[in-house]
Order: sequence, then C-alpha cells, then structure tokens
Amino acid sequence: MSTDNTQKTNFARNIDMPKLRAVTDSYMKQVPMVHEHCERCLKTQRWHGNAVLMLLDAAFDSIGLNYFQSVVPKVEQFRQEFVETGKVRTFEDLLAARDEELRAIWKNQRSWQMAKSAAKYLAGIKKEKRLGDRDALISWARHASLENWRTDPIGKIKGVGINTYQYLRMMGGVDTVMPDKIVKRVTAEMLLKTDIPMPATDIEFVHLMDEIAAMTGYRAIELCWMTWLIQSEAGMSRMEKYSALLPMI
Repeated sequence: MSTDNTQKTNFARNIDMPKLRAVTDSYMKQVPMVHEHCERCLKTQRWHGNAVLMLLDAAFDSIGLNYFQSVVPKVEQFRQEFVETGKVRTFEDLLAARDEELRAIWKNQRSWQMAKSAAKYLAGIKKEKRLGDRDALISWARHASLENWRTDPIGKIKGVGINTYQYLRMMGGVDTVMPDKIVKRVTAEMLLKTDIPMPATDIEFVHLMDEIAAMTGYRAIELCWMTWLIQSEAGMSRMEKYSALLPMI
C-alpha cells in the first residue's frame, strides 16, 4: 500500500478540526497516566528495559488472552524465576533455555516458538552490529517497515501478525499503533462522532491514527494505549484498576 502524501491528505479532507480535538480530548482525559507510560515505551524502558521480557510480553499477548490478567502475571513470573536468578538475561539465554522449563511458565508452544525465532533474529543483529539486546530491538524497530511487514524477518515468523509486529515496533521506540480489535472499536466510536469514515485496511488505519495524532497534539502510541486503558473491568477502567501496575511494566 502506498504511503504517498496524496493518500494521507485524503484522510484529512473536510475534517471538522475543533470537533475532532474535542472528541479526542474527551477520551484522553480519562487516562491521565498514559503519557508517562508511553514515554517509557518509546524509550524502550518497559519491563525495566529488559528486551527479553518485552519480547515475551508480545509473544504471550499474541494469542489473545487478557493482557493484565494473563500476560502480565506470566511475564512477571518469568522475570522472577528466570531473569532474577540469572538463567535468562539475554536473547541467547532464551534460545538455550529448555522448552519444558519454559512451558512451566507459559504452556502455549506457539508463543515460545515465536519468541525464540524473534530472539534468534535479534541476536543476529546484536552480533552483527555489536549491540546489547535493547539496542538490537531498537535497531530493528527503527528500520522495520509497516507496509512491508509481511516480508520482514520478524513479520514472517509464524504467529506474528500485524498487531504483534506493531507492538514490538512500539516497544522498540516507534510512535505507532496496533490495529487490533479494541483499538479499532474505540477509534470507530470517535470517528462516528466526528463524521470521519473508518479506513478499510489495517495499514490505512495506522496512517489515519498518525494523522489524528498530528491534528490533535497527541502521539499515535498514546491514542493506542488510551483505547486499552479506558476499557472497563470490575466496574472501573483499566487505568484505575491497574494504576499501581503500569509503572512496573
């Protein structure tokens, strides 16, 4: 899909800018911690800057379970049992880890295959460029193309869809969004209130979110995390429910 200026201009045509800003502000004010969290993500400092944990976060999240109730606790368990004990601190350590030990933490084998395949590629970047794990992730993310995600070495890994691909780019410091169902659903609500048509494809959707970010003064990644954090669990927003957890991840 082309990303030329004509395509992007078409998204912005005939938009009521004051209405768009007002609607976006009404959503963003519900998630006051989102800027701080996204700042840490863009600095590749989630999970205390541990790229192995960021990779596992994405791999576990890829099968669609509840992020805060299922994914985060298991990544934290891995951190305590493998990272803190010195068993797995690098991509190379993850590649060498025994599958039966790993499955004691997370049973889904596809997640581990995906994580190890991505770790192998990132370890290659480390060796070639003489980088650490975190900088290898950053290097990949900076050069990874949205439009060519299917042919990217990580995009081609079994189990890596466009959402996981975009999530890894975000954790590698790229200001972008995941076109997942929640992000799309909340954005569709916003667009309905502003008379902006919903894009037909995932890539067009990502570009529209970039446009909305530029028009409203927010960052695309903040709009993305907003859609997740305003979701309700047990009668309260995730922002409120998990406010103590967010600074830790």
